[in-house]
Amino acid sequence: MKQYLTLDPWNIIEEQYDPQQQEISESVFSIGNGYMGQRANFEEAYSGPSLQGSYMAGVYYPDKTRVGWWKNGYPEYFAKVLNSTNWIGIGISVDGTELDLAACQVKAFRRVLNMKEGTLSRSFTAALPDGKEIRVEAVRFVSLARHEIGAIRYAVTPLNFSGTLTVTPYLDGDVQNKDSNYDEKFWVEVHKEVTADNAALTVRTKKLDFHVTSVMTFEIHQNGAKLALEPEQIEQEKYAGYRVQVEAKQHEETVIYKYVANVTSRDYGYAQLLDAGRSALQEAAAAGFGHLYEEQVQAWAAKWRESDIVIEGDVAAQQAIRFNIFQLNQTYTGEDDRLNIGPKGFTGEKYGGSTYWDTEAYCLPFYLSTADATIARNLLIYRYKHLEKARENARKLGFAKGALYPMVTMNGEECHNEWEITFEEIHRNGAIAYAIYNYVNYTGDDSYLAQYGVEVLVEISRFWEERVNYVPAKDQYMILGVTGPNEYENNVNNNWYTNRIACWTMEYTLQVLSDLQASDPAHYEELVAKLALTPEETAKWGDILAKMYYPVDAERGIFLQQDGFLDKDLTPVKDLAPSNLPLNQNWSWDRILRSAYIKQADVLQGLFFLGDRYDLDTKKRNFDFYEPLTVHESSLSPCVHSIIACELGYREKAYEMYLRTSRLDLDNYNNDTEDGCHITSMAGTWMSVVHGFGGLRVKDGVLHLNPFNPGHWSAFSFKVMFRGARLQVTVGEQDVTVTNETENPVSISVYGRGYQLGGLGHVQVGIANPSSSVIVG
Repeated sequence: MKQYLTLDPWNIIEEQYDPQQQEISESVFSIGNGYMGQRANFEEAYSGPSLQGSYMAGVYYPDKTRVGWWKNGYPEYFAKVLNSTNWIGIGISVDGTELDLAACQVKAFRRVLNMKEGTLSRSFTAALPDGKEIRVEAVRFVSLARHEIGAIRYAVTPLNFSGTLTVTPYLDGDVQNKDSNYDEKFWVEVHKEVTADNAALTVRTKKLDFHVTSVMTFEIHQNGAKLALEPEQIEQEKYAGYRVQVEAKQHEETVIYKYVANVTSRDYGYAQLLDAGRSALQEAAAAGFGHLYEEQVQAWAAKWRESDIVIEGDVAAQQAIRFNIFQLNQTYTGEDDRLNIGPKGFTGEKYGGSTYWDTEAYCLPFYLSTADATIARNLLIYRYKHLEKARENARKLGFAKGALYPMVTMNGEECHNEWEITFEEIHRNGAIAYAIYNYVNYTGDDSYLAQYGVEVLVEISRFWEERVNYVPAKDQYMILGVTGPNEYENNVNNNWYTNRIACWTMEYTLQVLSDLQASDPAHYEELVAKLALTPEETAKWGDILAKMYYPVDAERGIFLQQDGFLDKDLTPVKDLAPSNLPLNQNWSWDRILRSAYIKQADVLQGLFFLGDRYDLDTKKRNFDFYEPLTVHESSLSPCVHSIIACELGYREKAYEMYLRTSRLDLDNYNNDTEDGCHITSMAGTWMSVVHGFGGLRVKDGVLHLNPFNPGHWSAFSFKVMFRGARLQVTVGEQDVTVTNETENPVSISVYGRGYQLGGLGHVQVGIANPSSSVIVG
């Protein structure tokens, strides 16, 4: 753990320049707006360690899979989010000497991510090799109000001299991905054009033919006045920009404003791109930096009104949860149902930027509770639109029917390049099914099931029907050769979670079919005919439910992660020397696979998803056994442990796991933040507060709350959208207050007591004595 950032409730602050932390900071200080994103690279030249990253949502490249031994059914490519045109560049030279912090003495440096306003600012004093000192103050943002627009204010002040500044604002499409398998560059130039008004660059991908057009303009101001300029126009291979010289006086500020529009062929025809970019740029530049900034502040204020969590008395916890919410809101807005959420969002290249099961298992609850229901619905429709591809994925693996959703995808096709994940981590199918249940249970939108959900559920259940293995001698069904959520165990038999979520899916599918048959028999018959669903199939699902094998240890009263788990050395993590951790950076893969150490919640994942099926004693026995063996080297692990620890009343463990999940990237717990932030696990951080400390559950159309304060906070509060009402839940030391901020009445339960909360009303319930409550409205 490396805590080098200043604690602050609304800002992420770096107080000094440290080249060893630069790539970590580039991830942490990333900005985005759901349409595009940008790592916190410097505008000026920088020759130190850096991962340049500018990303456009939905633009990807099918990089050839690189493996030593090919296997039947293996994905032919690994989809990668593309490092796109570098649009932030502003070269600065002082009397002919290039500004490069790696080659300067940096006397003062401060970088601030203002999460309240969605801006990144940086200030520093640099002494150049010739002794000249300058002060730079830069602010930039990608607009939440105008999603194609990025804006930069870059101010330079000479401190001990007057001289000539050479300013070179540019667009550079000659970029590459650090993770390119063969060091290939993925972009080809289509068009560039530099005029007196703007510079434009269009590049396309070598495969799939995505086009990205970037158009920029700039202004330079001194003493509050815009300078009349005659810049040199520059056109090079995949590069367009300007070069201009201005005289800068000692202690007087020279301000460069740079405006950029980035547009893609996902939204415009190829012939329309240049005009679309120029039109968006012209409007933004005419509005000016100040007006764009105010739009940004207002847009983010609206986001925070819906999703803020306030923690009193613990700045580290407060900063952390806001950082997680901020990254989620700038990664996915839900406005485009063609898009989904990559594990690194717009902060890095690792994992290819593709969609994993993380979206359904972790992200969906955040958007269910903090945005209009259509946003979460779009995440499910994204999967529905990929159903045919999921069927194809199952056929590639030799299945005659059913659908296997990919572990990793951009377009519905599997594109993961590790066999133990691609072929064996099939529990992801269960996460898709559970997300449908979760959405319908939370929103009450039964229409989704009839319109979309039934088809997905039936095809997933068909997959499980084929994937199980019937053992006549035992008259039981088993699932062999899988990898569970704990990826430190590969090719195991009867992973408890996989067996359990498979059966739950078939059970839920049968229930949905029965309900639809009763409520809308005509539509039910249409779907049965469309899917060619037979009574023999549904009878088989019922037989599997009745005869599924689950590994257990009766003596300990626990579910076994898989067959043979107890044959391992069960030395707890706390007894390992710290030098062993993280295991994935210090142990061989062979040693990890033979150990009992768990990467992330596995059995506990099932107890979290299906928490209403198991009593507290069952959860306690399994938590007490598995948590000491868990190294939490997956970002998705601590949040689940925190939530279950809250249920069990394990205050210190719940708080410990909350800090670990919420500050995972800020404090670089797993020594990998330089690759990008763990965006999807950030939704798990939100869950650890709302579902963990807030105790939020939905049962029979009623929102249930069982909050408790971990003892480190004087109070905390969160907001949730539920069935048309926006509720603020405040948990103090003595009582819990739930306020309905809308006119819509809603049914809730607090500590097991039901309340009908009218429009704009609130209820106050004592923590020590829940029967003492005050209802207003």
